[in-house]
Amino acid sequence: MNIKPLFDNVLIEPIEEEEITKSGILLPNTAEKEKPEQGRVIAVGQGQEKAGKIIPMKVKIGDRVLFSKYGLTEIKVDNKEYLMAKQSDLLAIIE
Repeated sequence: MNIKPLFDNVLIEPIEEEEITKSGILLPNTAEKEKPEQGRVIAVGQGQEKAGKIIPMKVKIGDRVLFSKYGLTEIKVDNKEYLMAKQSDLLAIIE
């Protein structure tokens, strides 16, 4: 199945980050952590329409982005989980 976001929506594949301490102990990502999450942009809409003009998207397919863990829509396609967000819900592009 192919998903094409509309307007200023962005489809994100979450990236699970695990933390390793200096001594090499692996700490799994837990639900209690209240830090922003990371993901890779899989698809983007054409942009937001205002006053009859399309405002282009700032993110593109392949960008690694930082986003808040709350407020995104969870989507499951072919047993794989994705997130749908408005471009304004994204906090940063990781370079």
